[in-house]
Amino acid sequence: MKQLKGIAASSGIAIAKAYQLVAPELTYTKKTIDNPEAEITRLDNAVEISKRELEKIKEHTLNELGAEHAEIFSAHLLVLSDPELINPIKDKITNEKTVAEAALEEVSSMFIDMFENMDNEYMRERAADIRDVTKRVLAHLLGVSFPNPALIDEEVIVIAEDLTPSDTAQLNRQFVKGFATDIGGRTSHSAIMARSLEIPAVVGTSEVTKSVSQDELVIIDGIDGHVIINPSDEQLKEYKKKQEEFEKQKALWAELKDEPTFTSDGEQIELVGNIGTPEDAQGVINNGGEGVGLYRTEFLYMGKSEMPSEEEQFEAYKSVLEQMGDKPVVVRTLDVGGDKELPYLDLPKEMNPFLGFRAIRYCLENEQVFRPQLRALLRASVYGNLKIMFPMIATLEEFRKAKAILLDEKENLRNEGHEVSDTIEVGIMVEIPSTAVIAKQFAKEVDFFSIGTNDLIQYTMAADRMNEQVSYLYQPYHPAILNLVNNVIEAAHSEGKWAGMCGEMAGDPIAIPILLGLGLDEFSMSATSILPARTQLKGISKKEMASYKDKLLSMSTAEEVVAFVKEKTQ
Repeated sequence: MKQLKGIAASSGIAIAKAYQLVAPELTYTKKTIDNPEAEITRLDNAVEISKRELEKIKEHTLNELGAEHAEIFSAHLLVLSDPELINPIKDKITNEKTVAEAALEEVSSMFIDMFENMDNEYMRERAADIRDVTKRVLAHLLGVSFPNPALIDEEVIVIAEDLTPSDTAQLNRQFVKGFATDIGGRTSHSAIMARSLEIPAVVGTSEVTKSVSQDELVIIDGIDGHVIINPSDEQLKEYKKKQEEFEKQKALWAELKDEPTFTSDGEQIELVGNIGTPEDAQGVINNGGEGVGLYRTEFLYMGKSEMPSEEEQFEAYKSVLEQMGDKPVVVRTLDVGGDKELPYLDLPKEMNPFLGFRAIRYCLENEQVFRPQLRALLRASVYGNLKIMFPMIATLEEFRKAKAILLDEKENLRNEGHEVSDTIEVGIMVEIPSTAVIAKQFAKEVDFFSIGTNDLIQYTMAADRMNEQVSYLYQPYHPAILNLVNNVIEAAHSEGKWAGMCGEMAGDPIAIPILLGLGLDEFSMSATSILPARTQLKGISKKEMASYKDKLLSMSTAEEVVAFVKEKTQ
């Protein structure tokens, strides 16, 4: 038995065997061979195995996520059937009498370099397909298993160094009971997706990939942040009991599903959910959410070989709005860059992408990407209560330019005969300190603020939230953060506007009483956090927490804030 401590990223208890989702070692020795025909046979076998795998992945993705996500695997299958790629590899094996691994890598590298340097965007996209496919074939030539989350067809706990958003999007809740990673925090995309999928997760363990072997029995404690490897019979019994207790607690929370959210002194609060896909909207409804406070539209763009069309986007936005009825749906426009790369957008390589050409900055410079999204949103607006939010706004000029493009497309659509809602609110995500500091100026022009604390905290504290060495500086309760949040809320209220929060802080049990006292109007969180938050708010007085506001804002450290909140609320 071994126990690791990590960060509890998604609540719950999971018990299953381990599935190592680790990139395989693909090293080989380049050598001369005597039998080229045998090497070509090895290559043909590796290609056929790869094709069968890709067909299975494609079918799974089609059933679970739809045709648009399955398209990328169709492209991969085309690459493996292309004689323009396969024949030169065979020629190299025959003419140079080299091993299949070397021939595959040399020919594919030549094609990748060639495609990456083409002016045509479609041809540049093929480079990523070739890279992915040849890596799979190389793994099979070496006899190394090539793990893929879409192939999982039995109950497992996924063990990985980290999970990319596209990895996590492929996880099937029916089989993936939880996951544990070496790196990451509560605000990493893998953690956020785990909460959307409602599966237990522990991240930031540092060594889980080294400590767990394939098929070993593992317990994930997403409540306290523990990973237990090869548990004893006694531990299994203990955690099965803890699992049952957690399920009972969920049943009690579920009793509040259709109740409005009131504090103990009768103040009504709006609790809404964060989503990444149209399918996630049902999770918000099932967990008693009063709307969607953040729809992360970038997931529409991920796992694809090309940008989604206006029509595809329209259908996705329409689906969410129809599911939510008259409840508000705040849609964030495309937020890429940083740790969210899209190969087909050809984003520049940057020294510091989190502070670089991303989100609204990219969209304003690439209207051919931005305008179709705005058109799709505007067309969908008649199907529900839509609110549009621009991310990463640093200056008023950026907001004005983005809004002008939106209004321009609104006029275009009406001229084309499309109906567009007249009640769409247009706001911004407050995640840059400069925006929080001059929130009064912004409040005169925006319809609402939604505070994105995941980035606001890392930018304010100058601490990368994905860097374990400075993770101690990622402090949601730091007085500097609380003062910025308070400044935004006060600015909104001074202009009769509302202020919400869509960062993970909004669902944090320590932060909830503080934010209530600061006057936050809307709390947007992972769907699974909504009912626990509703239960917690029932026992807190807004008036009492507001009376502590000045004291909390004048404190010196996050530790002081936490100790004070615990003393007053527990």
